[in-house]
Amino acid sequence: METNGVPLTPEQARAALADTERVRASATALTATPWPTWFFVTLTLYVAVLPIVLGGVMTDGDWLLPRPAWMATLLAITALYAALLSVATKTWRDRTGVALRLDVLPKRATLPLMIGLPLLLVGGPYAFGATGRPAWLIATSLLGAAVSVGFHLAFVRLHRRTA
Repeated sequence: METNGVPLTPEQARAALADTERVRASATALTATPWPTWFFVTLTLYVAVLPIVLGGVMTDGDWLLPRPAWMATLLAITALYAALLSVATKTWRDRTGVALRLDVLPKRATLPLMIGLPLLLVGGPYAFGATGRPAWLIATSLLGAAVSVGFHLAFVRLHRRTA
């Protein structure tokens, strides 16, 4: 490889490869960076409210609100969450030039989240439906919010280590 007609020395070639590796590592770290704080708060609130709303949807009779009101609430918060997710993704891509991707995060962190959180968020409402005790919804809501905060903090720490 030549630059301006002068061949590179082995040291220059190694330095160029090291620079390329640093750029690749930096791009990976950027894509692994946690969501913006406002979206992290939105996600945590969504995770905290979802079990209660699902509990209202899944009950046999009317619990606190009529079932259609719970369904409307579920559809509204899900649509709002999806809209804010697209705004957060676009903002992140515009600011960094990199799409936010979960596949660059360690599987040991994302796999339990992808499996455990949905089971948690749906399990509480099922337990509520079976027992009629709203404590299941409250516990699931609090635990889901704690999981959201915990994973966010873990991803912040991961990003700081790789940056």
